[in-house]
Amino acid sequence: MATIIEKPKRAPYGKPLTPDPFERVLSVGAVVLLACIVVAVAKGRAQWGMIPAMVWPHLLTIVIAVALTPVMLLRRRGDTLHRQLGWVWVVAMLATAASSFFIRDINHGGFSFIHILSLWTLFQVPLIVWSARTHNVRQHRSSVRGMVTGALLVAGFFTFPFDRLLGHWLFS
Repeated sequence: MATIIEKPKRAPYGKPLTPDPFERVLSVGAVVLLACIVVAVAKGRAQWGMIPAMVWPHLLTIVIAVALTPVMLLRRRGDTLHRQLGWVWVVAMLATAASSFFIRDINHGGFSFIHILSLWTLFQVPLIVWSARTHNVRQHRSSVRGMVTGALLVAGFFTFPFDRLLGHWLFS
């Protein structure tokens, strides 16, 4: 008697339903970053009134992007919810990058290293959208991983040291 072996279920475009180890690491990084942001903002409550108004939309959009990142990396891809959440993530990333250019007064009127990543984000996000729309899964996946690694996690964790606002709040 022959045994029937079922193939593992796959998401659209052949992507397995289980995330790979790198995506799990990126997801953990996003959760840790989100926790640090939430704790820092809560600890800095006494100074909220002294913060320039443009910082708040910037923080809100980055929290949205960071919170969606593990959801997007760990759940099924290619379905309607993935596309809808992807649009929210993309808009949040663009808004975060664009708003960073208006937060120079915290940096003594100048730009910082993180602003280079903001420029990169403004160019990279349309590539992410284009690769998804053209079903270039390999490029889309690679671009998203690069964006999460560089513009989200590296830039995010660089907001804590070097005499920056969130670092003061988190470590005070």
